[in-house]
Amino acid sequence: MAFQSNGPIMLALPPFRGVTRKFILIALAAFVVQVLVGWVSGQAGAALTVGLILVPQLAFHHMPWQFATYGFLSDGLLNTAFALLAVWFFGADLEEERGGRWLTEYAAVSVIGGGLLAALLSYAHIPRIGPADPAFGLWPLALALTVAFARRNPEAEIRLYFVLRVKAKYLVAIFLGIYILSAAISHDFFSTLVVLCVGLAGYLYLRWAPRRGLQYAASEGWFGVRNSFYRARRRRAAKKFTVYMKKQGKDVNLDPSGRYVDPDGNPRDPNDKRWMN
Repeated sequence: MAFQSNGPIMLALPPFRGVTRKFILIALAAFVVQVLVGWVSGQAGAALTVGLILVPQLAFHHMPWQFATYGFLSDGLLNTAFALLAVWFFGADLEEERGGRWLTEYAAVSVIGGGLLAALLSYAHIPRIGPADPAFGLWPLALALTVAFARRNPEAEIRLYFVLRVKAKYLVAIFLGIYILSAAISHDFFSTLVVLCVGLAGYLYLRWAPRRGLQYAASEGWFGVRNSFYRARRRRAAKKFTVYMKKQGKDVNLDPSGRYVDPDGNPRDPNDKRWMN
């Protein structure tokens, strides 16, 4: 667990609300369901787990939802507890600054994009990694949030597990080192690849995506296209109106946007409701 601190250790917890709370509650609900189903029927529990973890050959064929669900499954009580605390502390800080919509988009791009990249690489004949290897757990999401926090506050000091004081820019390297060491011990190389790919996807998003997120940029682009279309229609209508008025023996002045211009040169009053063109 880690939290920001520039002084003595304090047990001040971040706010538990918004998208961060939803992430944590979804992960806790998934953990409870896993335990209950496995307790009722071991076979049903195994089938549920296989259907939700990321297995590339299953995800690409008939279980595409695995690219989203694998990041919320439990890989052990203690592991899940520490990952949830990391999601809570870093997620709450990011949500406070960027907002819940941005945090949701960033988490989705990181977890789904990183899982997809890792699944594609599993077919690249990398030694000890194959499309039948599974991966799941909250640490990919926790690492993505850590990357975002470290990029925003690289010099911020973090209390790692309430004991060690570490700068945020070094915390990502520590997490990656722990994962690589864990993979060497447990031979779970595909899970390590997933974590690396999720971290890479998160970094690329932070590097290239607009500050307010892809959804906001797409919305602004759509409204820009729509407004350009309506402006073009207004200009065409203004041109037809000018031709019509000339046939009636009257001259009408219009600006390049198709708005009426007072022939006496009086400035337009934006509060005058009669000016609706």
